[in-house]
Amino acid sequence: MTLDLDAASALQTRTFRGALFDMDGTLIDSTPAVVRSWTRLAEEQGVQADLGTGNHHGRPARELLASILPADQVEQALARVTQLEIEDTDGVVALPGALALLTALPEHSWTIVTSCTQALADVRIAASGIPRPDSFVTFDDVVAGKPDPEAFETGAARLGAHPSDCVAFEDAPAGLASARAAGCFTIGLPGTHTPDQLDADLVITSLDQISVELVEGGFRLHVA
Repeated sequence: MTLDLDAASALQTRTFRGALFDMDGTLIDSTPAVVRSWTRLAEEQGVQADLGTGNHHGRPARELLASILPADQVEQALARVTQLEIEDTDGVVALPGALALLTALPEHSWTIVTSCTQALADVRIAASGIPRPDSFVTFDDVVAGKPDPEAFETGAARLGAHPSDCVAFEDAPAGLASARAAGCFTIGLPGTHTPDQLDADLVITSLDQISVELVEGGFRLHVA
């Protein structure tokens, strides 16, 4: 993948007050556990669908289930897949560069914005070893999930910042659409999707490309 030098230059001239991170596929790799859990749910429900990967990634679980199951089965299926995912943390690890970047950012300047429930997010944060922010945004905290901008607007508010003063890191089209609609500078990370599927201000290969410079009023990011 070739780095967009103009976009990288635009990033490096911006001073941000906050950084908003998606969790799965951005800070941590939970894909094997997700695929196992959703594959088992599909088998139990008698549904033939690739639920754990592809275009489904980044969408709230309730929304995904509502698109494939009768309305009266959604809540039971949601409870079941949530249980499966909470119980399966095998192979859940921090992605390259995640720990270093989170540690380099100023204290209280970053948070997580995830489509997971609070319970699932807590389990995966603990399993991966990434720091736990003071207050983060889960599906339980919003009325409308990604791609609606509410999640990233809420994340910025919890940092005491306006979304336009925040940078958002995402690996899924739905999440990038959410962050962009909120007004954030968006950085896409390939993994669950290819670079050409990510409509972001800048697409990088990995978080370990990013370094942090502390400046008056916030921080700047530089791309290696």
